[in-house]
Amino acid sequence: MGCGITARMNPAQPPPSDLPSRRQCLRTAAAFGVWSATPAFVRHARAADAPRFTLGVASGYPQPDSVVLWTRVMGDDLPEQVSVHWEVALDEAFQHIVQQGRETAQAQWAHSVHAQPRGLEPSRPYWYRFTALGDQSRIGRTQTAPDPSASGAVQELKFAIASCQRWDWGHYAAWRDITAFDPHLVVFLGDYIYEYATAVGALRSVDGGRIDTLAGYRDRYRQYKSDPALQAAHAQCPWIMVWDDHEVENDYAGAVSPRRPADFGAQRAAAYQAYWEHMPFPASWRPRGAHMRVYSHLDWGRLGRFLLLDDRQYRDPQACPIPGWGGSQRISPHTCAQLLDPKRSLLGAAQEQWLAQSWSHEHRWNFLAQQTLMAPMSVRNARDEPTVWSDGWDGYPASRERVLQSASQQQVRGLVVLGGDIHAHCVARLHAQPSDMRSAVIGSEFCGTSISSRGPSQSSMERARAENPHLLYGEARKRGSILFRVDAQHLRADLRGVDNVRDPQSPVRSEARFTVDARQPGPVPA
Repeated sequence: MGCGITARMNPAQPPPSDLPSRRQCLRTAAAFGVWSATPAFVRHARAADAPRFTLGVASGYPQPDSVVLWTRVMGDDLPEQVSVHWEVALDEAFQHIVQQGRETAQAQWAHSVHAQPRGLEPSRPYWYRFTALGDQSRIGRTQTAPDPSASGAVQELKFAIASCQRWDWGHYAAWRDITAFDPHLVVFLGDYIYEYATAVGALRSVDGGRIDTLAGYRDRYRQYKSDPALQAAHAQCPWIMVWDDHEVENDYAGAVSPRRPADFGAQRAAAYQAYWEHMPFPASWRPRGAHMRVYSHLDWGRLGRFLLLDDRQYRDPQACPIPGWGGSQRISPHTCAQLLDPKRSLLGAAQEQWLAQSWSHEHRWNFLAQQTLMAPMSVRNARDEPTVWSDGWDGYPASRERVLQSASQQQVRGLVVLGGDIHAHCVARLHAQPSDMRSAVIGSEFCGTSISSRGPSQSSMERARAENPHLLYGEARKRGSILFRVDAQHLRADLRGVDNVRDPQSPVRSEARFTVDARQPGPVPA
């Protein structure tokens, strides 16, 4: 068992008394042609004098018969290759191991592991762990998705959305609250790290200055992932993820950086590589230079489909940028004709087409998981002109209209847009014609506040609500997340707020609750 070979075991069979010896591993591997020579990691196999799994474990992208298992082997004395043994069990005590195997963690990919056991049973929890260089990781728990073809497939789901966890601006009490909720799934919507140096007046410091190299990004993930509350949330359940801008560079748009116009491709490639290295993505998603596809869909039985979007890699640059200001600002359609150019896209033509073809007509809910607020949020300036923020969907109105028109024309059921980015809780009705509030309501939007990043002023949020009647709720003072309970008839959303982001043990409370009826689009206060 193991040594580079995945094996299906009888659940009733007791686990092996110990791991295979190095000699057994090499003999088995040679028989299967895995290694042509003794690998570099053999001479380090007894190095149990240092902890090797200090960044914890994670899982992601659950299917009915498989899930991705992640870890990273750490240490200054690591060879080019490290053999990592993994196990999956039916119980936390690992009395009934059902899968095990080996992966080779390579230095060129930061010794990260992206194992993907197959042949698992649908809709059930599993426990997993890793062993390497004489050290064993913590135990993680994961969950397979329900089988959509099975009779009586599970028709309930608990999930959380979260985003924007700037290290130096606060602690991660929100993650402790999410872990206590015990979700089946976490949906992370961008800004897992921030590229900035430590801010003036910061609560806790980041290591190093502003980052733009592979070594810098890797070190920033190392620091963020050292947080115990974040590690516990990863170990609790599988995650699915999309990025936003701060995983690379603030306000970047496709191949354009407002800060670094030259050689941005190399920076983007470094950022994408470090992102893949530290997230529970399938091995097949490994980036190729400055390109990594993260948009995808994931089904949860017959209940819901999650459609995950990438609004950074393929977008057109922000309209009418101000020289020296950066990539985004508030602009008015009266002074920026480019804003209304119908060819401009936030997603790119290929991704827009993919989305139009990926709406599910078989599932009761369609969850559009993306980075930011989709509903219009215009605010009038001193000249009484409507202004919008150019970096979000408001800066790409034709692209937003195509997406919502596609959903409307196809009569997509249970449309719920999930977002982050704006560092405020926001709940909205989505109209078929976003600029016409008299058009039909076709969906609901829940945009979650940040885990720790500072938000806008509450007065600005209240002003936006007053000018945009489709915005039903706005709270910018709290950090936190949104917790969801979903069945075939209803969605229930609990908007959570941290009392004190400066306290890692802070209480977390419900700020508001909303429901959505599967037969009637639009959120309703609970």
